[in-house]
Amino acid sequence: MLDPGRRRTSGSATARRRPGPPARLRPAQAVVAGFALAVVAGTVLLMLPVARAGGGSAGLLRALFTATSAVCVTGLVVVDTPTYWSGFGQVVILVLIQVGGFGIMTLASLLGLLISHRLGLRSRLTAAAETKSLSLGDVRTVVVGIVRVSLAVEAVVAAVLAVRFATAYDEPFWRSVWLGVFHSVSAFNNAGFALYSDSLIGFATDAWICLPIVAALVVGGLGFPVLFELRRAYRRPLRGRARTGLSMHSKVTLWGTAVLLLCGTLFVLAAEWRNPGTLGPLSVPGKLLAGFVQGAMPRTAGFNSVDIAQMNTGTWLGTDVLMFIGGGSAGTAGGIKVTTFFVLLFVIRSEVRGDDDSTAFGRRIPTGTQRQAMTVALLGIAAVVVPALVFAMTTPFSLDQVLYEVVSAFATVGLSTGITAQLPAPHQLVLVFLMFLGRLGPVTLATALALRHRERLYRLPEERPVIG
Repeated sequence: MLDPGRRRTSGSATARRRPGPPARLRPAQAVVAGFALAVVAGTVLLMLPVARAGGGSAGLLRALFTATSAVCVTGLVVVDTPTYWSGFGQVVILVLIQVGGFGIMTLASLLGLLISHRLGLRSRLTAAAETKSLSLGDVRTVVVGIVRVSLAVEAVVAAVLAVRFATAYDEPFWRSVWLGVFHSVSAFNNAGFALYSDSLIGFATDAWICLPIVAALVVGGLGFPVLFELRRAYRRPLRGRARTGLSMHSKVTLWGTAVLLLCGTLFVLAAEWRNPGTLGPLSVPGKLLAGFVQGAMPRTAGFNSVDIAQMNTGTWLGTDVLMFIGGGSAGTAGGIKVTTFFVLLFVIRSEVRGDDDSTAFGRRIPTGTQRQAMTVALLGIAAVVVPALVFAMTTPFSLDQVLYEVVSAFATVGLSTGITAQLPAPHQLVLVFLMFLGRLGPVTLATALALRHRERLYRLPEERPVIG
């Protein structure tokens, strides 16, 4: 006869061994997993012999690097896109760019809408984590709107480019359509992949090619919340309603983008005006156009209409700063984002003035937002400085070159001084990680890797350290 106490112990042990509900990914973890699966799928497809133009199959590292660069809408390459990859391989790259631009979880949410015509709470949370939408009730509208806006902008830009390629460069009809679609999708998603070995250098003075591409990358880089808010604000008067004001986020993004575009253009023009390897040989209108294009590209699109390798080292450093800042939040641009940079400027301004609160456009910036901006910026600096130092000590390239390469990868820009393919395999893998990290964001990745969130039920005594 069994002892009653032993029965109870055995029963409790059985209860402890009873399997609980299956663990589920948190939204941020689901976003990371989705992007990782897309990279894996793209790598497998690019390793197929049919994806390579010259016969045989691409190596694992080349396929992985290209797939990551496409999904993370970066544009860095270790092989020449138009000559190394076949038509099938280029289509795979285009699809990966579009998927990366939409966002893996946003695209999954859209498929769920098409199938079930509704979103569950977990799907809404996942889509909210990717789109940075402010209200769960707006996720369905945001997801559908993302697709509509993306396809509309890409279609318009593709049509303009296709007509230009066909009429001015005598490209066959279907070739012109393909060139227009590829460069339009690449531009709107801030990817920077091009079907010309010299990117846009051959079109440096052609406004009908360069300006639509710049317009697409700027619109894509503003961020979808800003685009939706602009649409709502300016459609209300058409319906007889009073126009609503823009939020602080939209104002910061719009003004910040305008300031950075102007400063970037003036900086490139001043630094490269007489450089015989870049703007020097061009006419004055050509210099202005090329300077504007290269001032806009650090918004995180990797096209170049002048030879980056021939730029002055001072121009490289200034471009590093612009690339690191990047574009708008919840869009296709990378970097630490315009809002992060300007929030930190507002914090500095308030501290210099001795104000208790940091304000912008008549509103107070929450303390939590200030901490988040500082965290993103400092993690971004760490993600750039450490690999740059390692690259400088372990490769024959100068610090200027490796810093440019590392910042371009982390900010998902794609501009390069031409050393990407010459880096050793371990260094290329570091760039793969930086592209992945830069696309998802340091905070998102850290949240996805965290096992749990702990909330303290107490606060420690306050003590002020000496600063400065």
